[in-house]
Amino acid sequence: MPQEITPSQTLFDRFLHSQSSGSIALLLATIIAVGWANSPWAEVYHTLSHLDIGTHFAGKQYHLTLDHWIKDGLMAIFFFVVGLEIKREVLIGELSSFRKAILPVAAACGGAVLPALLYYAFNQSGPTSAGWGIPMATDIAFALGVLALFGNRVPISLKVFLTALAIVDDLMAVLVIAFFYTDSISIAALVLAIALLFLLSYTIRMGVRRPGIHLLLIISIWLCVFLSGIHATIAGVMIAMAYPVKASIDPQHFYDVIKKRIAKLETTKLTRASMVDDKQQLQAINQIYLAAEDMIPAGIYLEQNLHNVQAFLILPLFALFAAGVTIDVETFQGFPSSVSLGIILGLILGKQIGIFGFSFLVIKSGLAELSGGITWTQLWGASLLSGIGFTMSIFISELAFVDETIIADAKIAIFIASILAAAAGYIVLHKALPTAKANNS
Repeated sequence: MPQEITPSQTLFDRFLHSQSSGSIALLLATIIAVGWANSPWAEVYHTLSHLDIGTHFAGKQYHLTLDHWIKDGLMAIFFFVVGLEIKREVLIGELSSFRKAILPVAAACGGAVLPALLYYAFNQSGPTSAGWGIPMATDIAFALGVLALFGNRVPISLKVFLTALAIVDDLMAVLVIAFFYTDSISIAALVLAIALLFLLSYTIRMGVRRPGIHLLLIISIWLCVFLSGIHATIAGVMIAMAYPVKASIDPQHFYDVIKKRIAKLETTKLTRASMVDDKQQLQAINQIYLAAEDMIPAGIYLEQNLHNVQAFLILPLFALFAAGVTIDVETFQGFPSSVSLGIILGLILGKQIGIFGFSFLVIKSGLAELSGGITWTQLWGASLLSGIGFTMSIFISELAFVDETIIADAKIAIFIASILAAAAGYIVLHKALPTAKANNS
């Protein structure tokens, strides 16, 4: 008898599917970016990425380059989805209790602290010291993409562990960006952003369903965060906190509304066109619709519908304009530098030792356990995959450095480390995971 799939499993399956399949689009965009930046049309690539887009108002110019619109604007949507994922996992998911959360939280902390320390060991002063946040990040899309290559050989508990770990990792990356990669803060703009955030939260709680009002408040919050000096993408996480991930009405009330309205409709001759003239039918159908809408949390609805947007549009666009590194003799002059050594060792050694080591400590202490048939070797393989830092690492590198040469050096190191981490993780998991035949028996 087939096992029943619960709504939470369905949501998680969709999450895995969009993340792993989105990694293919991300990889293709990266290959195109590198190829384009090193082709005879490289000048077109750089001209397009630095294209000014903006407007004039009250005698002043408001504009950003195309790549900044993507990094500050579109990436705010990516961080909005990240914020929704974090909130969902903390309230109703794998981080909702101490017993569930302790292993991925401890693993993520180890996988953030040790890489940062390794980077700092090579870059203790000067302009390169700001890059300590680069090797802290894990790219969940690519990590799950590698896991997807093994199909049903991968225990669902291992996917859940890696996903929860990456979400905690994202939370730490958000905090690092907000507190350590902000030069100066405009208190007035930040206070206004918080006030507008409370107003957005109030309209949501009051059941205001006008998208125009929500959109106006969201754009205003983003603009205030942008003007505050904090990176504008943090607005996405702030806005996500306003949207609920639990139903806004009690299930029993939902059942009562549905039963009552359906019973009323059954006493009438309902057709596909009758409700146009019959106001009672239209009212009953509308109340059923509103009750169903209240049972679907806005946060879950937005997360599901924006996953494909960020996986197949936003992240590939980000990669297209952020991964275009010119590779020539001059680029590799002095390679590996202290920056590239810090990033490569941080992502490859720091990630696996930090994640596996901290996991070992909390498991042996009895605070957590290896569940769902996960073996120590499989945990090591997942730790290696966490060294794929790609998207967030590139994002932080552009916040940490100003010098284009250092940025290019950092991106090449991220490419190398991510490829090596993916290859090493694949080899270990290929040996550690059960064969397809054994898994099906």
